[in-house]
Amino acid sequence: MLALTLKSLDDDKAEDVVAIDLRGKSSVADHMIVCSGRSSRQVTAIAEKLSDRLKPVLGRAPRTEGKGQGDWVLVDAGDVIVHIFRPEVREFYQLEAMWQDGTGDAQRPS
Repeated sequence: MLALTLKSLDDDKAEDVVAIDLRGKSSVADHMIVCSGRSSRQVTAIAEKLSDRLKPVLGRAPRTEGKGQGDWVLVDAGDVIVHIFRPEVREFYQLEAMWQDGTGDAQRPS
């Protein structure tokens, strides 16, 4: 699931992708991905394409929130949660900083 999600984000030109390993830190998911789109339209498009690609694997569409505004869209695929932001909104919330504990768990996929 993680590899498929990262590939989808890469294919759709998501920027500044950060994958955070949540195993042992949270029971909500195993991985959180935070990334950016250049505009509200791109944020929404990245989320829609990701949902389309995950649906056959999950057997259902992943839950999404925030597509109406396009500033911050959450895609919940169970073991992987994806936050897609416009850059200004991402900077304001600094979500990945809340999950980093100084051990280097947040990684930018190559």
